[in-house]
Formats: sequence, structure tokens, C-alpha cells
Amino acid sequence: MPESTYDPEAEEQLGRAFDRRLGARLMRAARPHRRIITGSMLLFPLIAVAELAQPWLLKVAIDDHILKSDWLGLTWVAGLYIGVLAILYALRTLEEYLMQLTGQRVIHDLRAAIFDHLLRLEARFFDRNPVGRLMTRVLHDVEAVSEALTSGLFAVVADVITLTAVVAVMLWIDWRLALVTFSIVPILVLVAVYFRLNARDAYREVRRRLARLNGFLQESLQGMPVIQLFVRERHERERFGRLNTDYRRALFGSMRWEASLYATVEALGSIALALLIWYGSERIVAESLTFGGLVAFIQYTNRFFLPIRDLGAKYTVMQWAMASSERIFGLLDRAPAIVSPPAPGPRPARSGSPAVELDAVWFAYDADDWVLRDCSFSVAPGERVAIVGATGEGKTTCARVLNRSYDVRQGRVLVDGVDVRDWELASLRRHVGIIFQDSVLFAGTVEENLRLGADGAVSPLELARALETARAGFVADLPKGLGELLGERGANVSHGQRQLLAIARALVYNPAVLILDEAMSSVDPESEALIRQAMTGLLAGRTSITIAHRLSTVHAADRILVLHRGQVQEEGTHADLLRRGGLYARLYELQTGAAPA
Repeated sequence: MPESTYDPEAEEQLGRAFDRRLGARLMRAARPHRRIITGSMLLFPLIAVAELAQPWLLKVAIDDHILKSDWLGLTWVAGLYIGVLAILYALRTLEEYLMQLTGQRVIHDLRAAIFDHLLRLEARFFDRNPVGRLMTRVLHDVEAVSEALTSGLFAVVADVITLTAVVAVMLWIDWRLALVTFSIVPILVLVAVYFRLNARDAYREVRRRLARLNGFLQESLQGMPVIQLFVRERHERERFGRLNTDYRRALFGSMRWEASLYATVEALGSIALALLIWYGSERIVAESLTFGGLVAFIQYTNRFFLPIRDLGAKYTVMQWAMASSERIFGLLDRAPAIVSPPAPGPRPARSGSPAVELDAVWFAYDADDWVLRDCSFSVAPGERVAIVGATGEGKTTCARVLNRSYDVRQGRVLVDGVDVRDWELASLRRHVGIIFQDSVLFAGTVEENLRLGADGAVSPLELARALETARAGFVADLPKGLGELLGERGANVSHGQRQLLAIARALVYNPAVLILDEAMSSVDPESEALIRQAMTGLLAGRTSITIAHRLSTVHAADRILVLHRGQVQEEGTHADLLRRGGLYARLYELQTGAAPA
């Protein structure tokens, strides 16, 4: 399946009210809960019988007891009527419970499947699909699918069973009166089709306006500090007001069509009722129809038009659900582009092989806009290498292809002499660890974040040793120490403290090869000093690659690689490169303002 890209219009499209292919997939998703579904389905005919029994009991009460002043018999019929009502309410309660239980279990399964699938997708997918869109898949679209099962498919099946039974009983009681009721149906169908076609455009406009409002809200809330900094509150308030008003107007437009359909069906039902009374009264006078029979027919007619009156709500639910189902299954059908080989296993290091190696690598994020061009270099086991260069030269890309966040277009990336595409992904990523410039901490305790990549038990002593080596002594000063709760993305600690925790986490994770990607690019001097000390302990005896803009952070590297136009243009120690007077020397002069000695 081709890689998906973000298409804002796709969020606003409405599906058909029912799609057989998607309906079949929904039923497959619900198949693990078929016992509950079967139980729900078995209740539908019982509910229909209880529904149809009420008008019939009214007919019996009027014709056989009220008109004959048989109060004792009427009492028995009234008691039976109450009993039927009690059974009906009990059956409806059980039906609603089972349907909601099915819907919630399907929601649970679908959300778990989607999240598990997202965990296996490659980094490029997340580059091209905004987080808000993916959250909509996991949360709102799955809710719509539940509505499709409970208020859509199940409700339609129940309505069809009830309608079939109503039609059969009406024809059995008096086919002439039944035809009078059914004479309204062709007009009803035409009206429903007309309103649904026009309402579809109104629903689409609601979706479009809501998408714009959501997009504006997400952008404004994320950029609130900038809005306040530039005193843009009034302007943003006016923009929000316009978008909010547009959404309200679109919503009112859809509600007008909905209300008009309901009112029209009510009016046609009233016309059918008037025709029944007119024709039925004539039949009663001619003594070819009983009064109780006419009353029962009126009751059956109301039950005939009730599901049709609810058609608008069901149509809308199914339309949203089919669109949501298509988006969900489209996401689930998108196969991960980066996977483990068919028969992965531990890959022993080849004797004498470099710890990591890029061999004639070509890579581009988009089309043929090459970031790496025939790039080659190797790092020996235990060697400390730094990669420097101007912005956009491919430094971070080198790290990303080493742990297969991305796959190269041409050439090979080798770890311990084995192509990374032959490694089992989990093993590769345990072997090659990365500390990014903006270290991500998750909501939870400090200890939970430190144990993030630990397979087995990590003793308190090991955690303490990792914190000490990482110079993260501030943890001991926190009110709850290791049990201190961190906010989203570690918002309640400073950037430098987040980096120290990331270093401590890497020590617990203990990869054989460690890559530090701009780990000190945006910290204060005091934090930088602590991080330098922490990195000394972190990198001791370990193969490492340090990616840096600031050349002051790479002086101690065993070897420095200078990337330019996607290739390694220079390499050597800090002193050697300064003596050559090439790219590294010019970068050093630009950063320090002094010519190299």
C-alpha cells in the first residue's frame, strides 16, 4: 500500500450510509464477541412480539370487553397488558446493555489494534501525519464505529424485524386498511431521498467548519506564549469568533434539514392516520370493521412510522461511521515500511568489523532531494567519534539510519559488520541507543522514566549509580526523589535536568553504541558543565558518536568527521583539522571569532 500523506480534505469527506465492504470488516472486528451479538439478535423478535401484542390487546379489550361491559374480563386483559409492558421494558433494557457491551468491547479491541499498529510504523509516517489526525483515529473515529454497531446496524436490524412484523399483522387484520396506510409510502420515500441528498451537503459543511475550528484551536493553544508575547489576543479572539460563528451557522443548517425531515414524516403519518379514520369509520358503519380493530390499526400505523421518523438520526450515524471505518481500516491496512527480516535472530559480530559503518549511503527524505550522497565512514569498537557540519548537512540523518528509523535508498549501513536490515529491530535498537537534543520524558515518576528501556529488574543501587554517573544529583532534592511525578514531556524540570535524566536513562539502558544528537545545544553553561561530566562517565569504554553544532563540545573526540553536501569531506582530531585550514577550521573561526592557531 502506498505511503499515506496528510490530506485535510480527507478529514471532511462523508461516506455512504452503508458500504458492504466496510460493513463486512466491522462484523469481522465484532466476531470475537459473537455470543453477545447472537444474544442481542435473539432478543429482537421477542421485542417485536411484545411490541405487536399491545395494540392487539387493546383491540381485544375494546371489542370483547369494553363494548360488552365485561369488567372482569377487562381486568384480566389490563393485567396482561401491564405484564407485556414489563416484559418489553425488561427485554429492551437487556438489549441496550448487550448492544452497548458489544460496542465498548469492539472499541477496546480496535483501539488496541490501532495503537499496536502505530507502534510498528516507521518514523517517516509520523513525519507526514500530524499527531492530531492520529489521535482522531484512535479516539473519535473508533467511537463512531461503536455508534455504527449499536445505533446503526443493530438498530436497523431491529427496525426491519419490527417493520416486517407490523406489515404482516396489518395485512392479516385487514388488508384494505393496510393498503390505505401503505399508500403514503411512495411519497415518504421521495421525501426522504430529497431531504437526505440535501442534508448530505449540510453535514459536509458542518464537518469542514469543525475541522477548521479544531485546526485553529490546536495552533492557537500550542502558540499561546507567542500570541501573548506579540499582544495578538484581540486578533485571535476575532478569528476564533468568526470560525465559531461559521460552525454554528453550518450546524443550524444541518439541523433545519433534520427537523424538516422529521416534521414531514410526522405530517405524512398524520395524513395516513386521517385516511385511516375516514376509511375505517365508513367500514365501522358498514359493520365490516370493529372499533377495536381501527384502534389497533392506528397503533400499528404509529409503530410503522416510528423507525422512519428516526431515519435521519440513523442515516447520520451510519454516514459518519462508514467514513470513520474507512479511515480506521485505511490506517490498519498501511503496512509498516521498516520491519524485521522474516527469520531474525541474534547477529554475532564479525571479527575485526567496525562497530558501525556507512558504506556508499544515499538517502533523501523527499524524492531525490538527497541529504546523504555516497556517504561513507566507519567507527571502530570503543572509538569516540564526533560528526559536525552546518545545518542540513545530514548529521542527524546518519543517526537515524543507524537504528533504522529510516532505510537508506542506496548503499549499506552496518552494525558489527552486519547490515542493519538483517538485524531484528528490537535487538538493533537495544544495541544502538540515541540521546536526542530534545529528550522526551513521559508523564510518570522519575524511576519509571529511568527504567524505560530495562528488560529485567534494575536494582535501586544500579539506579543510584546511574544518577551519580549522570551527575543528576537534583533528583535527591526532589520532594519524592525517584518517586517524583514528572509532567507531560518533563515540563516540571529544566531542559538541562531533562538531559541529565536522559543520560541516566541511557546508562540504565546500556547500549553498546551510543549516539548523542546535539545533547548540549540549548542548555545554560552550568548545565553544560554537568552534562560534560556526565558524558565522560557515560562514554567511558563505549563506542560513541557525538553530533554537534558547537565545536567546543567535540574537542576530546578521538576523531571528528566533517559533513558537507552529504559526504564526509574531512576527518581527524581537533588539532589536525585546525592545522589543515579547511571546512572545520572555517566553522571554528565562525563560532569563536578567532582564527585557528
